[in-house]
Amino acid sequence: MTEKVTFRISAAAAPYVGADKPRQVRLKAASGQVALPPADMVLLLYYLCHDQDPEVKRSAIATLRRLDVAVISELLSNRELHPRILEALVQLHGKKAELAPLFASHPMLSEKGAALLATQGDYSADAAPTEKETPHSGAPVQTDAEPVSSRDEPLDEEEPQAEEEPLDEEEYQSKFQMAQEMGVSDKIKMAMTGDKEWRNILIKDNNKLVSSAAIKNPRMTEAEVLTIAKSAVQNDEIMRVICANKEWIKNALIRKALVENSKTPLPAALRFVATLGEKDLASLAKSKNVSSVIASQARRILMSKKDSR
Repeated sequence: MTEKVTFRISAAAAPYVGADKPRQVRLKAASGQVALPPADMVLLLYYLCHDQDPEVKRSAIATLRRLDVAVISELLSNRELHPRILEALVQLHGKKAELAPLFASHPMLSEKGAALLATQGDYSADAAPTEKETPHSGAPVQTDAEPVSSRDEPLDEEEPQAEEEPLDEEEYQSKFQMAQEMGVSDKIKMAMTGDKEWRNILIKDNNKLVSSAAIKNPRMTEAEVLTIAKSAVQNDEIMRVICANKEWIKNALIRKALVENSKTPLPAALRFVATLGEKDLASLAKSKNVSSVIASQARRILMSKKDSR
């Protein structure tokens, strides 16, 4: 039989623990959007790393991975920190030079944790913490030990044990449905921190604060920006943010898309016209889908290039 241990969840964290809690509540906790002391937050995240919902699980792992070095150092000052929590933190942060000595000297570091630390680089930082957790009545949380995954993806866990209550179907509602139920502040937080699916949903939100937050998400890729620049964006602020990003506008395809988008601020569009090649300029000069100012500027630049030959 697998070994079982019991963690005691604080009263502040208890509302987010258990399969009977709404998916949106668990997802909010998994993304770190609840106010808890660091020790309680880490224990809650550790539990949610084993949630049956893949999105909750991935979000909890990502939040654990984003923890500041200072926060982890504070946690490690607790000399009675449970070995399972230590193992999870080693998996996600053991490569950090400033933390490795603290992990190594911790009196509660298990043999497995020490082995993980000794083989830094040989285990996946994306692997989920290595135990299966099952909530029991009240605050205690029980876990079953499982082997560490060597894959890049989080460990695929077994079906929940019998004592765990089944999840309601409504907890598996789509992200789009979830977004419809979220308040503006929660949407803004998710827009700033969410994955590609969340960004794609919230960039189109009618509230300009929400859509503006999505374009400022640090995980936003150039491919996404290009798609946005080509789209019928309703929020002018989105275009201003794109135009001001020096890395994005190095991409010629993005500059061309910005020139062709009527929502791009005219001074920026005119500036980008001058950076385009002759083929694109010729297309703009004849285009009826851009403003007359842009078309005229493209013609002037083309004529200037021909005269200088």
